[in-house]
Amino acid sequence: MRSLLLAPVLVLTSGLLVAAPASSSYDVRAGAHAQAPRTWRVGPGRELEVPSAAAAVARDGDTVLIDPGTYRGDVATWTQDDLTLRGDGGRAHVRADGRDAQGKAIWVIAGDRTTVDRIELSGASVPDRNGAGIRQEGTDLTVTRSWFHDNENGILTGADAGSDVVIRRSRFFRNGFGDGYSHNLYVGAVRSLTVTGSWFAEADTGHELKSRAARNTLVGNRFADGEATASYSIDLPDGGLSLVAGNVVVQGPRSENPALVSYGAEGLSNPSRTLWVVNNTFVNRRTSGTFVALAAGSSAHLRNNLLVGPGDLTSGPADARADRRVGLDGFVAPGRDDFRLTSSSPALDRGVRVPRRWRARWQYVAPAGQVRRPTSGRVDLGAFELP
Repeated sequence: MRSLLLAPVLVLTSGLLVAAPASSSYDVRAGAHAQAPRTWRVGPGRELEVPSAAAAVARDGDTVLIDPGTYRGDVATWTQDDLTLRGDGGRAHVRADGRDAQGKAIWVIAGDRTTVDRIELSGASVPDRNGAGIRQEGTDLTVTRSWFHDNENGILTGADAGSDVVIRRSRFFRNGFGDGYSHNLYVGAVRSLTVTGSWFAEADTGHELKSRAARNTLVGNRFADGEATASYSIDLPDGGLSLVAGNVVVQGPRSENPALVSYGAEGLSNPSRTLWVVNNTFVNRRTSGTFVALAAGSSAHLRNNLLVGPGDLTSGPADARADRRVGLDGFVAPGRDDFRLTSSSPALDRGVRVPRRWRARWQYVAPAGQVRRPTSGRVDLGAFELP
């Protein structure tokens, strides 16, 4: 945990109260001096030329600013708490190039409360076929504006019942070893996962997103298989209190599993069995399938979803209202996965009210962004509201 900082600080020295040095802070709980957080700059020509050099000297609370460029084979383990790792002035690209940290990943993050921003990680491959861009072993991770591609896993987290994982405005593509056990994003049994404004594409045999979190909030993203052999677009195998809202989910013709969203496929082991699926645009480019596959015992509520292509709405009983199957007319450019509505869409003003907690508050903006979903009059069906 971060120290409590007080300024100015008075310290008892030789019976006198004197001001602590400006370069230090005082740890009230420990009763000792602690250096203030520092900023480290990394890049060619700097004192620290590669990110791993910063991993060796940074301390809790520090910020590491990494110049844009490609850092080949520079893997690292980060043990510090409250660390910020940021591409400064653009994305910093770390390529594995056959190397790994601890036989696990390009970056192993063992510290708590880490923020990763504007980082690109690619090419992770290890002997156990589970190499990740990031192997998250600490508690709490926030990832923004970052890319993960051509790894065996984009991000792989362990189980931590107190950990919250947040991902915003990021891209995951072409990850997976090809054996079905590695994925674009694989989150273990954490407390919560929140993903917004992000793009998941072309997973190799595995899932676009798999999460065992006790709570899942997936709002305003795009999942698109393209011509890849991805399995589920969204897999929540242990159930959990989950909201899937405002997403564009496009299952490709070569998908190896007929379901777009799967809930509880490995047993409803999380405390909650409640799933809300609201205002998504589901597109199935296979010849058959199921849009939302539900394990027996699920409590699923489906509202205002658009269904494009063949397949059943669900594989079991669900509380479903205002979910409508439509053709490709009424979308801006469906051939380019642009499923925004046109003024002639049959989806306009056809939605029903949804409890405030479960509404789609965000909508996706290509290629990796989000905006607040407009609210005017009756809600439109699907992932987008026509302004």
